[in-house]
Amino acid sequence: MRIFVPRETDASDLRVPIVPATVAKLIRLGAGVATEAALGQTINLTDRQYREAGAEVAGRAAGFAGADMVLRLRKPDEKDTRAMRKGTIHISFLDPFNDLELVRLLASAGVSAISMEMVPRSTIAQKMDTLSSQANLAGYNAVILAAGHLDKVFPMMMTPSGTITPARVFVIGVGVAGLQAIATAKRLGATVEAFDTRPVVEEQVKSLGARFVKADLGDTGQTAQGYAVELTPEQMEKQREAMAKVCAQADVVITTAQLFGRKAPRVVTTAMVAQMKPGSVVVDMAVESGGNVECSRLGEIVSVGGVKVLGFPNLAGRTPRTASDMYSNNLGNFVEHFWDKNEKTFRLDPQHDIIKGCLITHEGNVVNETIRKLLT
Repeated sequence: MRIFVPRETDASDLRVPIVPATVAKLIRLGAGVATEAALGQTINLTDRQYREAGAEVAGRAAGFAGADMVLRLRKPDEKDTRAMRKGTIHISFLDPFNDLELVRLLASAGVSAISMEMVPRSTIAQKMDTLSSQANLAGYNAVILAAGHLDKVFPMMMTPSGTITPARVFVIGVGVAGLQAIATAKRLGATVEAFDTRPVVEEQVKSLGARFVKADLGDTGQTAQGYAVELTPEQMEKQREAMAKVCAQADVVITTAQLFGRKAPRVVTTAMVAQMKPGSVVVDMAVESGGNVECSRLGEIVSVGGVKVLGFPNLAGRTPRTASDMYSNNLGNFVEHFWDKNEKTFRLDPQHDIIKGCLITHEGNVVNETIRKLLT
């Protein structure tokens, strides 16, 4: 089986889909691997390193034309989609909920498209969970960004001029990104508080040394994938009331609330930001999916009464080498899990629980039930 890994074309994203260690892993499985020239240059990896791992360095057109499988980070454009042969297996982030035209195009091209963000969050699939890997880094980078923009230090300091009190950090949403944000802020010496609609995460918050902020919202819970259930308008209002007091006292607010496949919930209003102290910082980690913060703007820093609201996209990509290593490992684990060692090929079984969850198009059809409903 021949695998091709093209170079990513979005100049704003420095991550790469495959590192040499994963190439070597795929070669050991019995795959033939071709990488596009300069694949790893954004993270200082050379073509020579890929060759030493066993890859052939190929041109883009030839790579697509000869590929049985394409591995990449971002979704393909129309040109790349049409360059693939019928029956090619394409694995990457696809954003299928928001790019239905691409889904239609992949189906019409006869491409079997697997969306890495749709891999089920089960125990057996944990080693393939690219969303969690990248969310970990995003949570870390959100805190580092906040520390860089805040007008005071994070830790308590005993100095000749007196004691400097620690910064107060409030994390809203305690998923993978939120837990990492809590842990990172604590490592930097901040006093940390956190809120989530799921009471089940309270113990996780406390285990990291943070205080869990409680609010009586009535019945709440989480989906089978571990995401918070969408709240009613009445519950959202109660949540904002509970959080407003904490936000007003915080030096840093980090919002991470996401609803899988849907627009992010608006949890922080402009009025809540305006009550914060001048010099404080808000990081909206959900800005790419609609935003948790009313006044955040994608790719911008907005000032509200001296409070900086950061709306930077692709937070995981701000540490591109580590992000690439992690994504590459997840991708390699995914291929290995379904690899037939005797036939030396990838076994695509549409009925397998994991494949069924993340296979979007196959044999000319949109086969994922959730995405197919959006097209009707």
